[in-house]
Amino acid sequence: MTKKDLLQGTLDMLILRVLSRGAMHGWGIAERIELVSRAALSVGEGSLYPSLYRMQEKGWVQSAWGQSENNRRARFYQLTKAGRKQLAIEQDSWNRVAVAVATVLKPARS
Repeated sequence: MTKKDLLQGTLDMLILRVLSRGAMHGWGIAERIELVSRAALSVGEGSLYPSLYRMQEKGWVQSAWGQSENNRRARFYQLTKAGRKQLAIEQDSWNRVAVAVATVLKPARS
């Protein structure tokens, strides 16, 4: 699934949620989303990195260079206090939308 297939803002929320567990590099973030979603969601570099850069500009994440598991230099992203607050806002909004959609999809009672 590409960013176009996701509702506006969903990718940011997913990334923030993954980063709430601790700092990760971009490839690790994409792998975690795919793993947790049981391969239902796959985030490509063309969507992931612009989202990370945008969130960094907004102050939701910060980054620093480090060593990946395979000893390669990688940029690690970490959630900021503002990012935790934004995650809570986005999760609340998502939950309201999910409930509304589920309500509309329920079969009508006869």
